[in-house]
Amino acid sequence: MKIKRLAHIGVAVKDLDDVAKVYTDMLPLEMTSTDMVGELQTGFIPVGETNVELVMSTTPDGIMSKYVEKRGEGIHHLAFEVEDIDQAVAELKDKGVPLTSDEAKPGAHGSKVVFLHPKATHGVLIELVEYPEGH
Repeated sequence: MKIKRLAHIGVAVKDLDDVAKVYTDMLPLEMTSTDMVGELQTGFIPVGETNVELVMSTTPDGIMSKYVEKRGEGIHHLAFEVEDIDQAVAELKDKGVPLTSDEAKPGAHGSKVVFLHPKATHGVLIELVEYPEGH
């Protein structure tokens, strides 16, 4: 598996627009894109080669709403960009690393993603992401 970079740091939020103001009003940054992934709305704030990804449920019973209710807003996951997500999944399965799904799923901006189960990573939710060519 080839890891290319730390792609983004995911931040669980209640209100994407409200939290974005921390980065755009308090800091000299800009939210350059948003996307919908199922019931999740995401906003991306580039910082060099890495992004801060704000993630919000659009439904009160959504996965991120439940997360925020239980743990509060804050850092949710680290995402590493990989060259080949299918190869990465196969390697992790061969090593017996538990994943939250058996295969990569659609992510923001046409990407494919898979998460390593936080029980195997000492409580850190790690996402592997492969972006489409040219992203």
